[in-house]
Amino acid sequence: MPEIRRQAGKPEEGKLTLRAYHSGNHVFIEIEDDGAGINREKVQEKAVERGLVTKEHADTLTDDEIAQFILESGFSTADKVSNISGRGVGLDVVKSTIESLGGQIDIETETGKGSIFSIQLPLTLSIISTLLVKVQQETYAVPLSSIIETVLLEEKEMKYVHGQKMMDYRGKVIPLISLKDIFQVPIEEEKENRYEAIVVVKKGEKITGFVVDSFIGQKEVVLKSLGNYLKDVFAISGATILGDGEVALIIDPNALIK
Repeated sequence: MPEIRRQAGKPEEGKLTLRAYHSGNHVFIEIEDDGAGINREKVQEKAVERGLVTKEHADTLTDDEIAQFILESGFSTADKVSNISGRGVGLDVVKSTIESLGGQIDIETETGKGSIFSIQLPLTLSIISTLLVKVQQETYAVPLSSIIETVLLEEKEMKYVHGQKMMDYRGKVIPLISLKDIFQVPIEEEKENRYEAIVVVKKGEKITGFVVDSFIGQKEVVLKSLGNYLKDVFAISGATILGDGEVALIIDPNALIK
């Protein structure tokens, strides 16, 4: 309530933040609030009372694990039943709907700070902007959201640290990863290039360069999953069919940046 928020040093009006982003094979939707968080004692007491967990086992669980009990059918910690709470209807329906889509829901909570509900859904159909690159005879797509820029690097500008190829990128030494080696692309023709084509990508504060043979250009593609036979392929988040009928694999840069 506003009065309680004011006493806690917060604005009277609550803040609800909605985020949606794509990562790897999934779409993530996060709903975050700056409320009181989920009351561990109340949830734990109710879970033990309903026989969902023993008191001894409940004491060993983390706050986030205890919070998962609110997703159980008919679960409520409200003292009074109203039109919007206390009926024990709601989150169990959310959970079952998300799971029917092949997704999952996680809850992070901190008492006095707020909660984050994170929904993870499989990527069935999504359009993303990519940079198409060539590695020997194969075409790969790198999501533009991960790319900082592209660079043509002379062989003599490369550095080696403990056998690892590196490059000087704006005053910072970053590692280089050869997509040809990572994906074991068959070498059909050896090219004598003076320059190496580098795609500079980022993940948080980490920056890495992907070594490719050439850049093709920017293209919006429809991202399709690889299907049930090719689950969890390393560093590949899906595939797309190009205008000429060729299949291009879409790289998941997050899996390659260490």
